[in-house]
Amino acid sequence: MITWQWNGFNALTVAQLYAMLALRQEVFVLEQTCLYPDIDGLDPGAQHLLGWREVDGKAELVAHLRCLAPGAKYEEMSIGRVVTSPAARGSGLGRELVAQGVALAQQLHPGHAIRIGAQAHLEAFYNSFGFVTVSEPYDEDGILHIDMVLAAPV
Repeated sequence: MITWQWNGFNALTVAQLYAMLALRQEVFVLEQTCLYPDIDGLDPGAQHLLGWREVDGKAELVAHLRCLAPGAKYEEMSIGRVVTSPAARGSGLGRELVAQGVALAQQLHPGHAIRIGAQAHLEAFYNSFGFVTVSEPYDEDGILHIDMVLAAPV
């Protein structure tokens, strides 16, 4: 069972922040072999969704994404740094993470579309949530990406 936590940056404890950055480093920098500035200055203004599960009586971070307000990165609000722990993959956790993130983002910023910079191989996954591709593929840190937008609910 996953326990979801939705916090602004300043509400995160040092241990929660450490777990979040460690998971992003494990996947984006080490697993995907991308040397890039993960700490990009946008986390302090973001809302963070953290998914925890209990392992041997201890909370372990297995999922994370961040939501940025409209205008912070794109004209639309954005969801990014979508990540699941390698140990938790194949369980539907990524789908649950994005569904939770979209719902919470729409509550935070009602009436706004959501833009993501998605890894191109995940296009069908994000299409299943209603995201539509709005750019040609482009290289970001050695991985093909596309911009996708989920229209604001009517």
